[in-house]
Amino acid sequence: MPARLARTLILAAVFTCAACGLVYELALVALGSYLVGNSVTQASIVLSVMVFAMGVGSLAAKPLQGRAVVAFAVVEGVLALIGGVSVLALYAAFAWLDLYVPALVVVAFAVGALIGAEIPLLMTLLQRIRRQDAGSAVADLFAADYVGALVGGLAFPFLLLPAFGHIKGALLVGVVNAVAGMAVVLWLFRRDVGRVARAALGLGMVAVLAVLGGTYALADGFEVSARQALYSDPIAISKRTKYQEIVITRQAGLGPSDLRLFLNGDLQFSSVDEYRYHESLVHPVMAGPHGRVLVLGGGDGLALREVLRYKDVRSATLVELDPEMLHLARTYRPIVSLNHRSFEDPRVRTVAADAFSWLRGLREQFDAVIVDMPDPDDVSTAKLYSVEFYGMVKRVLAPGGRMVVQSGSPYFAPKSFWSIEKSIAAAGFGVRPYHVDVPSFGDWGFVLAAAGERPPALRLAPGVPGGLRFLDGSVLQAAAVFPKDRRSRDVEVNTLVHPRLVEYEGEEWKNS
Repeated sequence: MPARLARTLILAAVFTCAACGLVYELALVALGSYLVGNSVTQASIVLSVMVFAMGVGSLAAKPLQGRAVVAFAVVEGVLALIGGVSVLALYAAFAWLDLYVPALVVVAFAVGALIGAEIPLLMTLLQRIRRQDAGSAVADLFAADYVGALVGGLAFPFLLLPAFGHIKGALLVGVVNAVAGMAVVLWLFRRDVGRVARAALGLGMVAVLAVLGGTYALADGFEVSARQALYSDPIAISKRTKYQEIVITRQAGLGPSDLRLFLNGDLQFSSVDEYRYHESLVHPVMAGPHGRVLVLGGGDGLALREVLRYKDVRSATLVELDPEMLHLARTYRPIVSLNHRSFEDPRVRTVAADAFSWLRGLREQFDAVIVDMPDPDDVSTAKLYSVEFYGMVKRVLAPGGRMVVQSGSPYFAPKSFWSIEKSIAAAGFGVRPYHVDVPSFGDWGFVLAAAGERPPALRLAPGVPGGLRFLDGSVLQAAAVFPKDRRSRDVEVNTLVHPRLVEYEGEEWKNS
């Protein structure tokens, strides 16, 4: 084979292996973000461990350069196997063993060390085909490596994840890695390898492909079992959208049926006691002007149900990031039954958009704003609890308007709760924090706010239509009282450039 063609094939192998390596890296970061939250921490752990391990792998490969062909084939086979099953193994560690972070460090180190060992061995193979000065060889090698990383980085979010999902996507990349790394190099340098070694490596590649292929065939069943292990009740619906994982569980027994909604593993409501949460969230803010109501989040329609009980509400706009959540709230009968078909009310307008971006260009004004967002356990959600976000809400509030924010638990996450309260105040609101008992959540808190320095009155509108199951004047009076060990504490506000809530949530919920 001409030297130019042989070098091209080697560089093609470099390109492919680099793409596969970056996919493994991104898969580990994304999995941690979905399972644990706090994408900044997950990315920092994976990237720092992998880069360190790449240095270790490069040094470890120095003694192997004398048998570079065999060593590279073995490295690629092991990398394809470990990288391919990495997502599945970590999911299992999270679901059954509660050892996710230690397992993540071990897997990231192993994958990084094997990726680091590739470069010295590939450099040796390139030089065997045709000697050239070190600078030119390094330039060729790293050009192919970096371009491959670009392709892998783009393929993961736009092709592999939507089409195959986390587990199957990683397994497919492992197959590509094994073929590109082992087969191509063994074919090009087959004369440099003894018959026995060639046969052993060939059988090894077949074994790696068999393991990856067999695991791919069993992946769906494994994912169902692992996901069910995370939830105490049977899973009725499980959907992975481009924004989140939606899981709905249903328990039917001797007691009342319990329907539960989880987003990325976090409980959003239980049908047994959701009325406590949603009455406490909505009705205090409706004691003020409420002709035009804006609901940010709350795609299940349960907060909207409470808003629409007021006949003098002229319009209600609901902004939800995930269109699939809106679809389920409109079509899945158990949720439709809970929200009383609230989306069919002619006063309702729904917008599928990111609330932060949507508010920036908004020119409307509203009398009442209800912020019912997921807990701020990631940078993407922490921005929805920032001073800047509340400043945009203040801009769209009509004179005399009020806002309420679900603010997490003052018992399980007091630093986060009081940081939200201080952030709202820093945006120019008078604030009134309160908390109630929601058995499925525990003690849960809210912040009622109005523009200006004066805290708004915590009360109910006279004659709430239909009456309330939980909330009344005495409950609200008690809700404004915090025990001595749960009162306001000295915490920092949350801003876009200094997202404090991610740190608070991760630390406090883990300890609780």
